[in-house]
Amino acid sequence: MNTNITDVFFDLDHTLWDFDKNSEMAFDRIFKSKFPEIKTEDFIEKYIPINQACWKLYQNDEITHVELRYNRLKFSFDALNYEISDENINEIATDYIEFLTDNNHLFDGAVEVLEYLKPKYRLHIITNGFAKVQDKKINNASLSGYFDTITNSELAGVKKPNSIIFDYAVNLAQASKENSIMIGDCLDADVNGALNAGLDAIFFNEKKIDVAQNIKQVNHLLELKKYL
Repeated sequence: MNTNITDVFFDLDHTLWDFDKNSEMAFDRIFKSKFPEIKTEDFIEKYIPINQACWKLYQNDEITHVELRYNRLKFSFDALNYEISDENINEIATDYIEFLTDNNHLFDGAVEVLEYLKPKYRLHIITNGFAKVQDKKINNASLSGYFDTITNSELAGVKKPNSIIFDYAVNLAQASKENSIMIGDCLDADVNGALNAGLDAIFFNEKKIDVAQNIKQVNHLLELKKYL
């Protein structure tokens, strides 16, 4: 347990907010209403790895926000050999963002661990997600009361793992790096990004992938009590 920590920074998607579950529900609503011939589970199987690959490119400034929203859908439909117009893709992209925040499943233990941490530390969010969407997720999931500050990549002007976003978040929180820790599901963006910026970090390794032994990790959010 690190007794020097005063400020805990969380990633949002795939760490507290169950992106995959909420995403599948949004697509299911769209397909049942407008494209009943598409089986949601078949689409999701293609979409999840494609979306992750597109986000990685977006994170590294290799594609734009607009390209991310279009490509992840287009490539998923291509993988299903399903022909669809650009007009329909753009319509789905719009509906998806609107419906996504109607579902607010959190990871098991999220609220319990926030309740545990809140009296002991100042809590914050650092997210690469789009500001409007992330704000809706946080508010609709009743998370806003737990966090003193929320930093998103649009505010900071750069995305994780760029150290500038961590500098921005620490300054906004009026914290110090040596007393701060980052918790997130992405080794590159959250863990290595934070460590390279001078913060401590814990990997939320829900999928139990193999990682170097020197990386602090938890497989369930309640395991954070071991460290904090």
